[in-house]
This record gives sequence, structure tokens and C-alpha cells, in this order.
Amino acid sequence: MPSVDMMKRHPENPILVPTQVKPSMLEMQIECLLNPGVFRFKDKLWLLVRVAERPVQKEGQTTLPIYNASGEIELITFDNNDPKFDDSDKRVFSYDGVDYLSTLSHLRLFSSDDGVHFSEEEGYDPILPLGEQESFGIEDCRVSEIEETYYLTYTKVSPMGVGVGLITTKDWKTFDRKGMIIPPHNKDCALFEEAINGKYYALHRPSSPTIGGNYIWIAHSPDLLHWGNHRCIATTRQGHWDSARIGAGAAPIKTSEGWLEIYHGANEDNRYCLGALLMDLQDPTKVIARSVAPIVEPLADYEKTGFFGNVVFTNGHIVERDTITIYYGASDEVICNGQLSINAILTSLKQGQ
Repeated sequence: MPSVDMMKRHPENPILVPTQVKPSMLEMQIECLLNPGVFRFKDKLWLLVRVAERPVQKEGQTTLPIYNASGEIELITFDNNDPKFDDSDKRVFSYDGVDYLSTLSHLRLFSSDDGVHFSEEEGYDPILPLGEQESFGIEDCRVSEIEETYYLTYTKVSPMGVGVGLITTKDWKTFDRKGMIIPPHNKDCALFEEAINGKYYALHRPSSPTIGGNYIWIAHSPDLLHWGNHRCIATTRQGHWDSARIGAGAAPIKTSEGWLEIYHGANEDNRYCLGALLMDLQDPTKVIARSVAPIVEPLADYEKTGFFGNVVFTNGHIVERDTITIYYGASDEVICNGQLSINAILTSLKQGQ
């Protein structure tokens, strides 16, 4: 199917790269910047960036980081020639049947006056993993602003599995950790930014290794903590660009036509693109339309080559009238920005593109 890529990429892309960020400790180095949550605060635009780092490596060995029970980074070293050690996947290593992440992620705040040039601002500390459910790090945070409170839904990673955590804040200096709100295996949780008929809604992505797959589900809640009535609203599509896995991006956007969700999809070659879902305004469990072709594909060099190439992945945006400015991770390494037209996306959905 011919490309219908709709995104206008910023000419200064990538706007944030690993060399611009200091590691959390001397023994570590920044490997990747990924998939920021996006929000406005104090008349500035902010990114909550997933920062993935790993220890400086020595020849013939692989050293991996974890957070131990004391909340401190602990380094574990393996001999590359050990037959029990498997490093065939750049993201997940294995030793004697036990999985370890090749990097350890935390979340960092960057602010900007113009939405393009970002820097860390003094007085706003990183959000670090905490407790045994986050011993392998915290990842890919979505930020939704609901009734003057920011809700952070993020991925908690540990040997026990991958689940959805929730943190709330009003000032980005004090944080209320609510714990795991959706248990493993689950991720890609995006909250609607207003109640619908007295209920709060969330998109999320459970995963099944056998029956079923990596699909987008929806649930509702009376209080943003307790979630029920889970339903699958979109599945992968064999032979399409989203044949292997799909997942929600940022908070759905309210339009006159319905709730518009920019979602990611990947095929069996792990090529990640973006598409659109349109859900009913009064009942978002009903999907009105869905992209046939991707609306954004990895086309630029910085999207095709990097730590894990052929990836565009977003879980953060800003909406101004017809324009969605998305902030996205490219090749699992750098942060970029681009603009999409709401009307153009809606038109493509109506035309079945």
C-alpha cells in the first residue's frame, strides 16, 4: 500500500539526543531517549522523557543495571562467552532463563518556551523507580490533565512482569504514587481527560503470548483508580502495517466527529508506524473508524537508523485548534516533533484510507 504519511516533521529534528543529557551516576551512560509524555505547566511546554541508561561496558563482558531492594542501582556483570548468556535481542538479555533489560529507565522533566529547544530546569527532580515492582525501571509515561491534576500512567517493569502504574501531581515537585492500577502483563495506558456520562475511561494494552494478542482495550472507572468492564476495541490485522502489535498513544482528542486516538502499530519486522482510531463521543467503546494505511511511517534517516531502527512511537502531544503537535521517539534513541492536521486525519478516516 503506498505511503500516505501526513506528518510535517520539524526541520530541527531530532530536538533532543542522548548527548544532551547527563547520566544519573558516573558509572552510567545515556543510551536512549524515548517516548515523552507532554503537558503545559507554568506557561511552558514540558516533556517527561524516558531516559534509558546502562553501565559503561568492558570488553568481553556485559554489565546490566537493576534497582535493588534498597532503591539503589546495582550492577550485574556477565561473561559474554558464557553459554548461559543470551544477548541476541538488544533490549532484553537473558542468563540461565532469567530476563534482564539491557538498559534501566527513569523519567526526566524538560521544559521549553518554544516547544523545540528543551532543557532540564532546576528544582524539578527526576522520577526514579521505587520498590520491587519497578526494579527493572519505569517507562513510557502518558500525562493527562484532569480537573487541575496531572495523572501519570506509566509502565512498571520488574521480574514479576510489566504493569501500569499511576502517579498524580499538581506542582511536579510532590508526587502521590498510587501503585499499580492494572496488573501484568499490561502497558500503553492512556486516560481520557474528562469524564463521559459520569465515568472515566482509559485505553490499555494487555498482552497474550498464546490465545489473543497485543490489542487495544478500554475500561472505565468511578475514581481513576479502580478499573472494570474491560473490552477489546481494536485488534491487530494480518497483512497490514499493524499486524504484530498495537497500543494507545497519548490521551484521546475530543473532536466534533468523536474521540480521536493516535495509536502505534508494528508488523512482524518490528517496524513501528502510527495510525488513528475514532471512537464514539458518548460511548468510546464503539470504534467508528480506523486507519487502513499508517498516517506516520519511519521515513527520515533518524527514524530508520538508531538503537532500534524503523520506529516512530508517540505517547505525548499538544493540540491547538486543528493542529496536533506530537512529540515522538525515533528509532528508540532520539526525541522528535512533528505536526498533524485533525481535519486531514478525519477526512482520511471517512475515505477509508
